[in-house]
Amino acid sequence: MAVDTVREEKAIRRLTERLLETYRDTHPAEHVQTAIEEARARFAGHPVREFVPVLVERVARHALEPDSAQVVAAAAAIDVPAPRPAPSEPRALPLPNRRNALLLGGAAALVAVVVVSLAVRQPDSPPPVTAAAPGLTLVRGVVGSEKMAFFQDQRVIDALATHGVRIEVHAAGSRQIATSIDLGAYDFAFPSSAPAAERIQRARNITTKYTPFSSPMGIATFQPIIDLLTPAGVVKPGAVPAIDIARYLRLVRADTEWAQLPDNTTYPVRKNILVSTTDPRTSNSAAMYLSIASFVANDNAIVQGTPAEQAVLPTLTKLFVGQGYTETTTEGPFQEYLTSGMGACPLALIYEAQFVEATAKGQITPGMVLAYPSPTVLSKHTLVPLRESGDTIGRLLTGDPVLRELAAAHGFRTGDTARFAAATRGIPLAPELVDVVETPTYDTLEHLLDGVTESYN
Repeated sequence: MAVDTVREEKAIRRLTERLLETYRDTHPAEHVQTAIEEARARFAGHPVREFVPVLVERVARHALEPDSAQVVAAAAAIDVPAPRPAPSEPRALPLPNRRNALLLGGAAALVAVVVVSLAVRQPDSPPPVTAAAPGLTLVRGVVGSEKMAFFQDQRVIDALATHGVRIEVHAAGSRQIATSIDLGAYDFAFPSSAPAAERIQRARNITTKYTPFSSPMGIATFQPIIDLLTPAGVVKPGAVPAIDIARYLRLVRADTEWAQLPDNTTYPVRKNILVSTTDPRTSNSAAMYLSIASFVANDNAIVQGTPAEQAVLPTLTKLFVGQGYTETTTEGPFQEYLTSGMGACPLALIYEAQFVEATAKGQITPGMVLAYPSPTVLSKHTLVPLRESGDTIGRLLTGDPVLRELAAAHGFRTGDTARFAAATRGIPLAPELVDVVETPTYDTLEHLLDGVTESYN
């Protein structure tokens, strides 16, 4: 049977990105890529693929930092040549020897033993500190994409450095973080909601968590769309417009097209009225949208129990399946909104903080509007520490006044209303949110997401 390499290729791409970032100040990119290619070549032809990306990363890291007796011993255990320092010039990749292929091909358990051996010898060690940050401890995290700008802000980097840490973060959809990302390479996971964090905690038997800030869901749109949907009763006008989700769901259930709206000369397009979202199978923002819609579809009550779940699923599936292809993170639909305009993306589900961030960057132009779903939910960005160094980051983000000030400047709500208002002055945002509902329980939300996922098939 042919080996499915799709997951392996994705994992190799992710580790390549990680290592290029980690060693960007100490090794040329071609040296890093050569180390990865050489490490992977040692496992070419082996039918046992599950652990190959893990082994490749271990061998490549120690080729770039060749002082570990552990990997030398591990390589010897499977008859793989010990890793060597990255060369000054790219070298030809060595051909895998026949004994290697026979040994690994006939013993899947041996590969597992090597992985376990490496993990057990250093169970809680974070990735090594790079030469670019002498005296700082490198802490690695996987975070929702909407927080990348915060962690890349030089002011945040400097504030963390005063506490002796440097953070390296990688972006992924929050449900990806909770369900499919290999968290063994990270010191903390920082999805964008409490349910995603709870799933991580359950899977890894972790009780500690930190919720340093939150962000309500918003709908990025345009003033002509607001003006078009107001007579239809979908928009509640005001200083900050609100999208009436009950009225919106009526249009969705009826498969209403934009061109069918009365007196529509603004956007007479023959496609269904749908908010552009991310993929609910991978992304937290879509799960938050599902939470809002399920509450309204369930007669303004949080969904509980199988009968209620089954009753709302037909409506929920219409919200997603009709969109066609969707991205895994909110960066996708929001970038389409920013760059392609009203024609391609009249309504985009985003985090409020993303609109604030884009405003600060000068990307919000006249006519672009942030509306709030009514009701909405607060997406509670929840950090789960996977190692002690990750716990340090959780405590700093929660308690350090400088970092909390910077979080507010990036549009995240820290619980200090005055600080948030001062940091976002001049941006038309709701100062306080009243029409807010809670998400369903972890299990109910998973059931709803599973039901929507089945509809894609």
